[in-house]
Amino acid sequence: MFNRLFGLLTPYLLLLCVSVSLPAHAALTIEITQRLSEATPIAVVPFGGVQTADNTGNIIAADLDRSGTFNVIERSKLPSLPSSSAEILPSIWQGVPADFIVVGSVSRLPDGRLSYRYELLKRGGLERALGETFTVDAGRSRDAAHYIADKIYKQVTGEPGIFATKILYVNQYMKDGRKRYRLELSDIDGARQVTLLDSIEPILSPTWSPSARQIAYVSFESRKPAIFVQNLSTRQRTKLTDFSGLNGAPSWSPDGKRMALTLSRDGNPELYVMDLSTNALTRITNNPAIDTEPRWTSDGKALVFTSDRSGGPQIYRVNIATGETKRLTFTGKFNARADISPNDRHLAMVHQVTGNNFTIALQDLNNGVFSMLTDTPLDESPSFSPNSKMVVYATRKGSKGVLGIMSLDGRFKLRLPAVDGEVREPVWSPYLR
Repeated sequence: MFNRLFGLLTPYLLLLCVSVSLPAHAALTIEITQRLSEATPIAVVPFGGVQTADNTGNIIAADLDRSGTFNVIERSKLPSLPSSSAEILPSIWQGVPADFIVVGSVSRLPDGRLSYRYELLKRGGLERALGETFTVDAGRSRDAAHYIADKIYKQVTGEPGIFATKILYVNQYMKDGRKRYRLELSDIDGARQVTLLDSIEPILSPTWSPSARQIAYVSFESRKPAIFVQNLSTRQRTKLTDFSGLNGAPSWSPDGKRMALTLSRDGNPELYVMDLSTNALTRITNNPAIDTEPRWTSDGKALVFTSDRSGGPQIYRVNIATGETKRLTFTGKFNARADISPNDRHLAMVHQVTGNNFTIALQDLNNGVFSMLTDTPLDESPSFSPNSKMVVYATRKGSKGVLGIMSLDGRFKLRLPAVDGEVREPVWSPYLR
């Protein structure tokens, strides 16, 4: 069984075996590696009024630029710097090749809070498409900028923005000649990085609760795998499972009341569902194969998972109520670690191309079309954005582990290397509430 389990987990083990000799600070940076030629041109004017530590206009511009939907016009090409629509002179803005213009200002209230006013304009500033005034606490200026970018994105595309979301990932680094692991939390643009756990033992499979207020993960800190739940506000940790054998791959149900996980407590790795109010376990699979890596469908009625019951790792779906199981992938000998998009339309998975080359593949669950999303070796851990438009995954740049983000059509790519260390095991948050 353990030989089979090793074979199923090969791509993850290969990545975990890489060591580095760098200090432990894993702040992410952004590198845009491929753009859309037809992206919508937009001008983001620097905000007037109070200048906050987090420059509002710069953050909004960077968010929109990284979305792949917009092409932000360089500041040097702006004919003026208005902070409201009333200050725009159509005669000079008509010549700017921008479909939209963003203007705004920030003011400080007597109680210290910040008041934001912004407008989204089109047709050379003659038509107002969106406008709003709102107030935030002084320490939430970056949140305010992401909020504005999200509102603009939705107004133009009709889809919710993802700029205010977060990302979890694992950082591997060396300290005093010894390998260590950190579980990190940051904005999706890499800012405001926070360490949630620092351990000499591996940390695997981080996952979000649907409320984004809690996370779960596998830690080997007691020399064997155990699943922990951690409150992000209080930092309080609770050990959820510590059974003999394998405790792995936690996944929250859409309603937040249950946890799917992989346990070998009964001898073989199987899927279980735990009621989080009672800790009662329900066994979902019962097969001589290795069943692991469950992910919930959006209705909470089924799990997508990895199993080698066909002779090699493939992706299956099991109905929780009936146990009815259906194989989903048939292309290639190795498909594992699948994530299902929040709209239930796509599977993103680790796909073996040749030998030790593993890429991220995409399968359309409506028509069965299977396609390669990435073209780099040793890609792993795909995770969908909450709007189902993009995938974050772990990849390599040279000999270094980095994170990548790609649109589902493969036409827009970002890379998020850490300043220090190796990053992997990314998982995108739900929308923050």
